[in-house]
Amino acid sequence: MFFRKQKGVSGGIGLIICGLGNPGTRYENTRHNCGFMVIDDLSKKYGVPVKKLRFKSLTGEAVIDGARCLLMKPTTYMNKSGEAVTEALRFYKIPPENALLICDDINLDVGVIRVREKGSDGGQKGLQNIIYLSGSDAFPRVRIGVGGKPHPDYDLADWVTGPFFKTEKDALEFALGNAVAAAEMFAAGDIVGAMNKFNGLRQFPENAEKGE
Repeated sequence: MFFRKQKGVSGGIGLIICGLGNPGTRYENTRHNCGFMVIDDLSKKYGVPVKKLRFKSLTGEAVIDGARCLLMKPTTYMNKSGEAVTEALRFYKIPPENALLICDDINLDVGVIRVREKGSDGGQKGLQNIIYLSGSDAFPRVRIGVGGKPHPDYDLADWVTGPFFKTEKDALEFALGNAVAAAEMFAAGDIVGAMNKFNGLRQFPENAEKGE
């Protein structure tokens, strides 16, 4: 069940929107940091700095569609993202259903996002740690396609912590824009609507079409 705009402590934060990634300039604009990119875009759109260090994360507060949302970028590194997320959940007494997780997905092409109400980690280490430490897989999530390894011998860690190609720029920007819109629909209590709107939508707005 999705709890729309639940109020948190003292009528405050009721929703969390958490982008997953790795902190530091070494990882800026890399495939693994798509979640951070979406939070940065939300930060710019709503004029909210995401700089306050809380819950082992850089955080900011935004009102989106009338809901007070905590924007989060964990500073724990990807594999320990659960430490940040569970700390924030406990403080605000927020159920997993009210915390949106945004991350990369090597099983999706660049330009594609996939929205889900809940589910397994699918091999994504950040999701895996969050599910393990929270004891729940009921987190809504937005997965952003970063493409698979260019060939089998390529090291996966090098791939996901590497930059996007210039030829992928337009597709990436399209996906990030869709992820921002999906996060806004989550804040409005319509995660199912976001699933219906964005799952399978491919690459460019001028020739978008549903995938097979």
